[in-house]
Amino acid sequence: MELIVLLNALVTRLLFVLHSLIGVWRVTAVKKEPKYWLLALLNLLLCLETGLTLKFKQGRGYKWFSPAIFLYLICTVPSLWLLEIHHGTQYCGNEPGAVQMNVSNQDFNQSRDTSHGSEGTGHHIIQTAKVFVNHLSTICETVWTLALHQTFLLLLVVGRWLLPIGVEITRDQLSQLLLMFVGTAADILEFASETLDIEDVRKNYALINAILAVWTWSMLQFPLDLAVQHIGCKPTASTRRIPSLLLCRYSAELWNIGVSLFIQDGPFFIVRSILMGHYRIFNQMLVFFTAKNILVVTLQLYRLAVITLDFRATILQKSRKEVSCCPCEPYEASTHATADQDTEMKEFVAFPPKEQSQAPSEDQ
Repeated sequence: MELIVLLNALVTRLLFVLHSLIGVWRVTAVKKEPKYWLLALLNLLLCLETGLTLKFKQGRGYKWFSPAIFLYLICTVPSLWLLEIHHGTQYCGNEPGAVQMNVSNQDFNQSRDTSHGSEGTGHHIIQTAKVFVNHLSTICETVWTLALHQTFLLLLVVGRWLLPIGVEITRDQLSQLLLMFVGTAADILEFASETLDIEDVRKNYALINAILAVWTWSMLQFPLDLAVQHIGCKPTASTRRIPSLLLCRYSAELWNIGVSLFIQDGPFFIVRSILMGHYRIFNQMLVFFTAKNILVVTLQLYRLAVITLDFRATILQKSRKEVSCCPCEPYEASTHATADQDTEMKEFVAFPPKEQSQAPSEDQ
């Protein structure tokens, strides 16, 4: 096992665990109930996955799916749910998003004076750290929740970059996947922050749960790598059907369209349309992003129509040439297959089956 692969696998999962524990700490501090520390037990799943990956995969990733990212979602999403539901019970001061972290010089002077009279520099560092941690707890709750959302999405992208890749995915495919994840993370963060910050939404508990459910559903695309990997096409009887041929040739494109329509832009458009149509909630940003979702969904449907027409044209062109092969296979493979079939037919004609050759001898 390479040392760099081992370090990347361990450091990335350690970052996941630390961020998850910070979320649990914030839930416990907000709810003021120690029982919420039980959420930290979810990290045991991530520790178990780490051991199994190091043992069976030598620290490298799997094809099409990242268990570490999926378990990181399981460990962190419940904490963010609880913080968002509790979000309405505490607001910041006059300035929205203002950080109430005014570390006074008097506090540091007191810690410095006590440190000079006791144990010197080491004790001074400990006292300063305690003062800093105490003032971290005074940061406005809404700022903490937004910061956890932002760092959560950033860690998903950075963690996917640092995690060792498997043999099935290339560096070029990984870079494409990360670029898509950056845009996806920005859209998801905007959806959660923009809709949940509406005052009328905060007064409706059912709306908060619905928005968080759609937000959670949209996060499920991060553990999957299907957006940059094509499904292999083998010349079998099932793959010669039209839907299988289409999936064989355009698997990555179809996955991207499906994610946009059913996981991200489609559900986002439905939620925003309900807010404006049923609850009569209107603001400039809500209208703008609704129009953006409509445009993206329309372009994805147009892309699907273009792919279908191109596939149909390819099938018609190959049928005219009397080439029976999967469109994603090179032409040479089909010619070799037909040549092998011709040789088998010739051998069958030259050497008939034994049952037919032995029949006259039995009559004699």
